[in-house]
Amino acid sequence: MERIFTLIETSIEAILVILPQIIAALFVLVGIFYLGRLSGNLLLKFMKKSELSATHQKFFRKLVIGIFLIIGISIALNILNLKAASMGLLTGGGITALALGIAFKDIGENILAGVYMAFSKPFTVGDLIATGSFEGTVKDVELRHTHIRTYEGSDIFIPNAKIFSDALVNYTRDGLRRIAFTIGIDYGDDAKNACILLEPAVRAVNKVLADPAAVVAINGFTPQYVELKVYYWVNTFDKDSNIWDIKNGVMDICRTTLADHGYIFSSNVSTANVLSVPDPVKVVRGE
Repeated sequence: MERIFTLIETSIEAILVILPQIIAALFVLVGIFYLGRLSGNLLLKFMKKSELSATHQKFFRKLVIGIFLIIGISIALNILNLKAASMGLLTGGGITALALGIAFKDIGENILAGVYMAFSKPFTVGDLIATGSFEGTVKDVELRHTHIRTYEGSDIFIPNAKIFSDALVNYTRDGLRRIAFTIGIDYGDDAKNACILLEPAVRAVNKVLADPAAVVAINGFTPQYVELKVYYWVNTFDKDSNIWDIKNGVMDICRTTLADHGYIFSSNVSTANVLSVPDPVKVVRGE
């Protein structure tokens, strides 16, 4: 029992000896952190005068704060006489630093990818993008990831390094987006005339752009029908435009136009419509 009390007493004495250093390290760490926040806010005011988007301004502010925090941790470790750990943190030397480097390698890659994208500006908040198997509207760009929201309302956080390394599609960079869908008509119908009928009908739909103009073309042949493809453009910068409402209007006008002109199309088309039925053979029995 006496041994336990002796160990406790020794530990308390050791803590009291280094307590001033611990307090000093905490003050330095907190001070440098707030200095980083101040520097980040000053940089933010400066960047507001530049062409950088609000998203990337926020990104660089967090990056500056993170750099100051690393410096503060390093100085605090030196105050606590943990110089080896401090040097490992800054230079990447030693077994501990190697382990940290492996563990945080992906984080470093994501931050560097985020910095590159902030300068190259392939997208900004509000853009509709697709990368890999994901597609959605950009909601935020953080140090490590980009937040997008899909059509289904799912929130996806994609690592910046993945976006940087994969192909990126930005549907809304210039405000123009092309939408397409297919229609099948019977082999017995006039496909070329169907294209001529549908083009002005699609162009007349509200919010469909006149330039680039809508186009309807013969796209291919299936065993059951001739496939037509309808292409049209919308302006995604127009806040009054709803892509789904426009698509509904275009598809409905195509349906009614073909129906009004007697076309057999889509699910009504079958091999029975394509094949002609031979005349019945009359058999006469002789005497």
